[in-house]
Amino acid sequence: MLLPLKCTGRLYLSSTGRAILLLCQIFDYKPKSLTGFLSLCSIADRKEGIGVCGWILVSLSFLFVVLTFPFSIWACVKIIKEYERAVVFRLGRILPKKAKSPGLLLVLPCTDVFTKVDLRTVTWNIPPQEILTKDSVTTQVDGVVYYRIYSAISSVANVSNVHLATYLLAQTTLRNVLGTQSLSQILSSREEIAHNIQAMLDSATHKWGIKVARVEIKDVRIPMEMQRAMAAEAEATREARAKVVAAEGEMNASKALKQASTVLVESPVALQLRYLQTLATMATEKNSTIVFPLPINMVPGLYKNNGEKK
Repeated sequence: MLLPLKCTGRLYLSSTGRAILLLCQIFDYKPKSLTGFLSLCSIADRKEGIGVCGWILVSLSFLFVVLTFPFSIWACVKIIKEYERAVVFRLGRILPKKAKSPGLLLVLPCTDVFTKVDLRTVTWNIPPQEILTKDSVTTQVDGVVYYRIYSAISSVANVSNVHLATYLLAQTTLRNVLGTQSLSQILSSREEIAHNIQAMLDSATHKWGIKVARVEIKDVRIPMEMQRAMAAEAEATREARAKVVAAEGEMNASKALKQASTVLVESPVALQLRYLQTLATMATEKNSTIVFPLPINMVPGLYKNNGEKK
């Protein structure tokens, strides 16, 4: 469309330029030069990427706030806490491509919509998940996930409900990871499995603006039949170890007795000293009966002496 602007030629205008020209005619505004008019059109095209119509709506909204001041201040001024960030949508576009910091926030009526995002660490309890392990054992495992939002814009713009999405993904990841492990590995390698789950969750939720801080496996429940079988296996293992320890003790004791007998054979006086020591030990226990051992080699001598007397 060709529109004259008090110049010698004709000028091709875009829709934004035609709208601005119409506003200038309505408000009886005459640009001083063609350059000023073109710069005004360029500013309107670039203004927040919302076009001339959006620019007009924002201007009218701001004018409404000014005209209704101070009553409009109660509806337009919002307070953002220290642990929160605000994502402002102006005519459907995020403004100004980053979250608002803590403090006072001015929200224009009819054109701005804002969403508060909590940056504190969130704790979710994973309900007990029934899992079939690698060795075909049915178990129930529950856990807890600690995470926080590090990008407020990603958590709002990339997913509809970031907390629900993270919660469901944690359940699925827990089942998938534990399904590839045996029961003994689950019971003995909890920390390693928790680190693997944390790494998988962190990589999957990165585009949502989520940072998974920690994952813990709280409890592993197994059937009662399996508990009895494991208890019987553990008891049998302990009994076998006890028998091995007792056998090793007897073997060491026999070796010590053999060495002691060798020493006593070489020194008969040591045998008498050991005999007296045994008597002293028995006397300290206040026993009324004392047994005196008689060496077997003395019996033939007694019989020989009795025969000679007869």
